[in-house]
Amino acid sequence: MYGTRAALPQSEPDPYNTKTMAGQLKEVRNRIKSVQSTQQITKAMKMVSAAKLRRAQDAITQMRPYAQKLQEMLSNIISNIEGGMNLKLAEERPVEKVLLIVITSDRGLCGGYNANIVKLAKTTVAQKYADQFKKGKVTIWNIGKKGWESLTKAGYQTDAAFKDIYLNLSFEQVQAAAQAAMKAFENREFDAVEIVYSEFKNAATQRFVAEQFLPIPKAAGKPGGKKADFIFEPEKEQLIAELMPKILNTQLYKAVLDGNASEHGARMTAMDKASDNANELLKNLKISYNRARQAAITTELTEIVSGAAALQG
Repeated sequence: MYGTRAALPQSEPDPYNTKTMAGQLKEVRNRIKSVQSTQQITKAMKMVSAAKLRRAQDAITQMRPYAQKLQEMLSNIISNIEGGMNLKLAEERPVEKVLLIVITSDRGLCGGYNANIVKLAKTTVAQKYADQFKKGKVTIWNIGKKGWESLTKAGYQTDAAFKDIYLNLSFEQVQAAAQAAMKAFENREFDAVEIVYSEFKNAATQRFVAEQFLPIPKAAGKPGGKKADFIFEPEKEQLIAELMPKILNTQLYKAVLDGNASEHGARMTAMDKASDNANELLKNLKISYNRARQAAITTELTEIVSGAAALQG
């Protein structure tokens, strides 16, 4: 018997609680290892997203001025046609059946990116198409799995025909979706088509928008302003018939590229914040570990002193 601990009956609790302290140290060590492993993953994901973002940002930066100019030109042409032309894609009629093309991502871990787009889609339906929704005449085409999963679960009428576009993103894939929407509008399956997506600004900023796709919106002219003067070559009817579908294909492709760049930017920002949070958590855990270790050392010293005092006594 060299100390007071050894003299205690086995049925009595250990006043120094050394087993509990050892368990606390082990638990904190395990948490530190777990956070370090998670931090390695978040840093790797940030690097991957940064590399993908550069390519996606280049693509949308090159596409946006071209697409915007085409859209502006088309809107001006539609606004300045006097009549006598049957422009099915610009036909405005009472809105009974609505199509929303909602562009999200296939994967998560990108902050509130997908949640904000889904929220905007729900808000657009609630504010603009509540009556149509009650009648079951609002359909949602999803580009991206996350939006399809959320909106289907929420009870919306969804279509998954184009949700896997991001698996093989190309102009041809997006063109197929645009042409399907145009054909459905011409066949009066829908009276209005809107695109809900995220417009890329920079890695940390996206603007979530609901944009009219069909009927083709007219340019907002200034009161008393002059009409744009266009010279058509070849004939007006032939030119517009070929021009409208091509510009609309480009518009949807631009929206998908915007969404692609926004996703990678949002994921890079989210993983950067997660890595910073992991650093802060590691700092706190190491402080807790050092305190527990100091308490264990103090307990051991107390045992030694108590044992020495008992022997001297």
